[in-house]
Amino acid sequence: MGRDKFFLLLQKNKLLVRKTKRSVYTTDSKHFFYRYPNMVKDFTPLKAHELWVADITYIPLKNRFAYLFLITDAYSRKIVGHYVSDDMKVSSAIIALKKALDQKPADRIVIHHSDRGMQYCSKAYVQLLHDHYAHISMTQNGDPYENAIAERVNGILKSELLSPCYDTIDQAAAHINRSILIYNYKRRHSSLNWQIPGNVHKQQGPQIKRWKNYYQPLKKKEVSMQEP
Repeated sequence: MGRDKFFLLLQKNKLLVRKTKRSVYTTDSKHFFYRYPNMVKDFTPLKAHELWVADITYIPLKNRFAYLFLITDAYSRKIVGHYVSDDMKVSSAIIALKKALDQKPADRIVIHHSDRGMQYCSKAYVQLLHDHYAHISMTQNGDPYENAIAERVNGILKSELLSPCYDTIDQAAAHINRSILIYNYKRRHSSLNWQIPGNVHKQQGPQIKRWKNYYQPLKKKEVSMQEP
């Protein structure tokens, strides 16, 4: 039995394991900064550095949490900027952004898409994007599907490559750096027709997707009501 058939069997028998609700939140949208509209609802990038998606995820340490700031290229799924931090300050988000900007060709205009968190709406972060002629796009209602690629990358890293917990932030940072190298240059993606992000990053044109969402609710069979 192949993977797809196996997942379908689990789904039909209600045996798919769903993730528990998280108790740590990395998005603080209760602020007075300007919130930009969503520019990428129906946008499909056709080459690298046309659309970046940004997100923050928590990393469990022995007695506390660290935070991983990620910027991913939506076309190639390559992580182009990241930073492991003790805090969720704007300065930490800017470090990850600068790493991504250092890779971007000077003539490429990129759309930066994120949630409406304070870090991404802050004056310093927005000014850095404007300085590099980037367009700014944000989710509108907190639905994870509005930033689905970023959420997917977080899930892959945590479920496949990162440890459940680290003793220290230095240990976490070192292991995360190695894991992102594996993700970028060794792991094949079903959303890229089983190609490696580092290779796709050099390509242009539409990509064939092979990924299926097994967590969509099953359609109920229609039952005809006939009079006896």
